[in-house]
Parts: sequence; C-alpha cells; structure tokens
Amino acid sequence: MDNQTRSENTRRKAIEAALTILTREGVGGLTFDSLSRESGISKGGLLHQFRTKDGVLKALLDHQRQQFEQIAHAYMAKAGATKTEPCLSSHIAIYRESVKQPHSVARAVLAALVENPELLADFKATDVERMKKLREESSDLELSLLRYFAASGIAFNSLLGLSPLPESMMNRLFDRLLDEAAWVSQKQPAKTRRKVAS
Repeated sequence: MDNQTRSENTRRKAIEAALTILTREGVGGLTFDSLSRESGISKGGLLHQFRTKDGVLKALLDHQRQQFEQIAHAYMAKAGATKTEPCLSSHIAIYRESVKQPHSVARAVLAALVENPELLADFKATDVERMKKLREESSDLELSLLRYFAASGIAFNSLLGLSPLPESMMNRLFDRLLDEAAWVSQKQPAKTRRKVAS
C-alpha cells in the first residue's frame, strides 16, 4: 500500500472514530487521547494528520460537505427531474437523511459551533449561494424558506436529542415538506410574490 492510500485510510478511520465519539460523548469527549483509543491510531499519527482539534473538526466538516453532496446528487438523480424547486427539495432530503444516520456527520457542524464558530465561515458562504438558488427557483420565496427551515429545525432538534417526535412522525413531516403538490395551492403567482429582505 502506498503512502497516500495509507494516509487516506488513516484519515477516514479517524473521522469515523471522531463521529462515534461525538455521538456518544458530545464535543467535550473529542480529544486526541479519546480519538487515539477509539481509532487505534497513535496520538502521534493523529497529530501528523490533523495537528490540532480544529484540524479534526475541519476534516469532519469537509467530510460532511462531501457526504451531503452525495445525498443531494443521489436524490436529484432519483427525483430531481420531477421537482419544480430542485435546490429546496435536495436540501430537505439532506436534512431527512442526516436524522437517519446513526453517526450523523451533521454533528460535526454542532461540534464546530461549540468549539470554534469561525470554522463555519465556509458554510455561511455556501448558505448565501443556496439562498440565491432558492430565490431563483421559487414562485413563493417565503413559503420555500418556511419549508427549508422547518426541515433544518426537525433535523437539528433530532440531532440534539430535543425532539419528542417518533421516527414515523418525522418521516411523515419530511414527506409532506418534500411533496410539492401539497404546497401548490398555497403558492402565490410568481408576478405577485413579495421579495424577502436578504
């Protein structure tokens, strides 16, 4: 096995271990010592890969971004052609999937928020671009934003362990948020919609 492949395998193993720790113990439990125990990688090997705890969190955020892009691509390949608001639908699908994952990578965002909010700067820039796409595809931006933030609220409440909803109810809510036909009668015609302040 060459050095690059070995390094990628070590990194992947460390990321999986970090997600396990975040799920089990929260961000306070994520240390190089705990990561070494969980992954079976020496502390020196981890420090060579990540250098700091922020480096671990940044790697988790990069991993999350890639995983969410894969979810969006898979959803769009399956149902995207039928959607009038593909950006909105793919992001609702991402939030739905993040709730289903036992070691959701969305926990990386929560961990970064607690440890170092500056790590989320790239996500803020991506959110600006996402809002632009939602604005372009929507005939009723306010309704689209309500659907988007409802999906994110369900996901983050679930990931934080604050949601009292059973899984079956969450699935029904996500189904309803993804069902564009359920929202059509409530949409305003495009020429009468009001703009939302940025």
